[in-house]
Order: sequence, then C-alpha cells, then structure tokens
Amino acid sequence: MNSSLRADHAHAAVFPDAKGRYGAFGGRYVPETLVPALDRLQEGIDRHLLSAAFQAEFAYELKTWVGRPTALSFAPTLSKRWGAEVWLKREDLAHTGAHKINNAVGQTLLAKRLGAKRIIAETGAGQHGVASAAAAARLGMPCVVYMGAVDVERQAPNVGRMQLLGATVVPVTGGDKTLRAAIDEALRDWVSDPDGTYYSLGSAVGPHPYPYLVRELQSVIGREARAQMLEQAGALPDVAIACVGGGSNAIGLFHPFLDDAAVGLLGVEAGGRGAGLGDNAASLTLGSPGVLQGSYTLILQDAFGQVQETHSVSAGLDYSGVGPEHSYLLKSGRVAYESATDDEALDALMECAKYEGILPAIETAHAIFGARRYAGAHPGARILICCSGRGDKDMPILQRTVLKDLQHS
Repeated sequence: MNSSLRADHAHAAVFPDAKGRYGAFGGRYVPETLVPALDRLQEGIDRHLLSAAFQAEFAYELKTWVGRPTALSFAPTLSKRWGAEVWLKREDLAHTGAHKINNAVGQTLLAKRLGAKRIIAETGAGQHGVASAAAAARLGMPCVVYMGAVDVERQAPNVGRMQLLGATVVPVTGGDKTLRAAIDEALRDWVSDPDGTYYSLGSAVGPHPYPYLVRELQSVIGREARAQMLEQAGALPDVAIACVGGGSNAIGLFHPFLDDAAVGLLGVEAGGRGAGLGDNAASLTLGSPGVLQGSYTLILQDAFGQVQETHSVSAGLDYSGVGPEHSYLLKSGRVAYESATDDEALDALMECAKYEGILPAIETAHAIFGARRYAGAHPGARILICCSGRGDKDMPILQRTVLKDLQHS
C-alpha cells in the first residue's frame, strides 16, 4: 500500500472551524448581499440538521423514497481480471440514478424549515438538477435549474427528466457554458431574492457552510459502505476510491473512513485530453490555490490568476475547482488524488458494462479506471469503488464516442 494513502493521524473533527476553514482552505468570499442569506443558512443548519425531528424525516425519505441503503455489490469478473477483490457501492441504484438525491432531499427538507418559497439549483451532468427537481416535487416546492448550454446539449435526456418532474430548466449561454457558468447564474438568482429562494448547491463547493452541509448529507454513503464491507467482506477495504469533480460523492464516501488508519483513500479527477491548461478538469493534481465561487481552494488558473475553462468527456467533472475539504485532505496527506483521461475512463466504462452488467456514469468510470490502475500496482488488494451514478444519461456522448467506434469496427 502506498504510504501516502494511509492515515498517519486522526482527522481533526473540528474542521471546518468557526470561519468555515479546512486548514488554509474554505471560508466565505461572497458579495455583502449574500452574507445574511449564508448566516441564515448557518443558523438553520445549527438548529435543524442534527435535531431528532430532521434526522428522522431525512432517514424516512432516504429509506422509503430514495431506496437506501443502496447495495454493496461484489464484482466477481473485475476481481478476476484485475487480480484484486473489487466491491461497488451502488449509488447508481438510488432514486434518480445517482448519489445527488441524498443531498437534494436533505437540502429541500432544510429549505422548507427555513421558510423558502422556491428552490433553485445548478447542474452539470444533470443528476443534481434531476435530483433537485424530484425532491422539490416530492415536497411541493417549485424548482428552477440552471444548466450550461454545452451541458444542455450533451445531457439532453436529463433535461427532459427535469422538465417532466416539473422544473424549469434555464440554459446558461454566458461564460464557459458548463457547470461553473451554471453556478454563477444560480448565485445571481439567489442574490436577487435571498429571503424567498433557497439555493440547493449540488456539490461540496462554494462558500461556507455549503461544503460542510453537503458533506454531512452525503456521508450516508460512507457510513453504509463501511458497515456493509464489515458485514459482507468481513473486513474494511484496503482502499476506497471515488471520482472527484466538485467532490460530493467522494467526500461522502471518504469522510466516515478518515479515522480508519488502515484504509487508503483515493480520488480520481478528470484528466481530459492531457495535462495542458484547458485540456482537463484536474484541479487537485494540476491546480493552484485561489478563490472560486465563494471558496479558497485549488483551482485551474493561468499565471495571471484568471480561472480557465476546462475539458472533460464527463459533464459532471467539468469544473475549474474542487471542494475545499478535498484541498485540505490532499495537503494533509490523508487522501491521494490522481487523474484519468477521457479515453481511460471510457475504456473502464466499457469493461464494467461488458463484464459486470453495470453501465456506470462516465464520472464513475474515472474511479473505475483508477481502481484498475491501483489493482495493477497492489495485487490482491481489497478495493471499494463508489459507483456514483448510472450511465443512461450519458448515452448521447457514448453514441458519439465508444458506440460509434464499435459500430464501425
């Protein structure tokens, strides 16, 4: 086992601190008009999140509507092919097809308690948009979803799903027309009506307290996976692996394992076309510290501090920054991060689909490739992979890439 994947010390449970910092990272860098809304959100979190009533309602919705606990599946053929023991935490089996629903349900329940009249959300791959639309419909609230115009085109099935669930989808034609632009537009909307609108942010990014809130709501993934590994495998994994864009499924998997010194943690980012600026979305492996959308974290920027556009075949990983807790975990040495290229991820997707009967999201496929690479260097390792979502939404992309190649072979 790579020593950098081991825990040399217990994770400091005090993070984030009172200022929303994870070591040097995090904080709150926003216009003054948003400060009261963020303060109100923090007060609501303090009052409701850990209360017995909120936790009971959240648990009820997760069990009876989302379908939790999600399964832990042993992957027999991948295990044989890779010479390892491979387990998949099946977030693709959650209602709406990805881990995003955990956070969307929790934030919408919180929004109702805070007296909000409408939900707004941003989305890249569309999964958080679909989850937000579904949660808002479930709890009787109108929902508006901002989505970059590029992502609207490449994730058309999810746009239709959001509309069928009653949400208004607003294509964002400014900026890079992907997730970063969608977040910018959602923040503008929130500034215009911070009292009546609740911004349901989809990943562990942005100003405090969002990274903390999303982590707490998504940690159900790691808590379940930890218990399931002990029950089904008889031991904890040697390594837990997840894809990282903004970082919500990864922090949800990693957090309950942080103090397990024997469990390595590995995040896999979007390596895109290569290491050049603008060719990838690998903020942790290739980025530098800066401020993006309310948080001090690792971001992809040029020598003059200008945030750069990114590239990934995966809409959900196509983001110029990352959650601040991931930046802290990288610098502390507790979690290792690496990247997988577009081609590597697509190859891993086809392998998982062909040999395990599971079509993962392209986002998830980055983690699967990282797991395959890890297995090659660590024969016999017990590997836990977060299967963050299913690949149905990616069919338009797959038709233009791997299926096109198959049909002409």
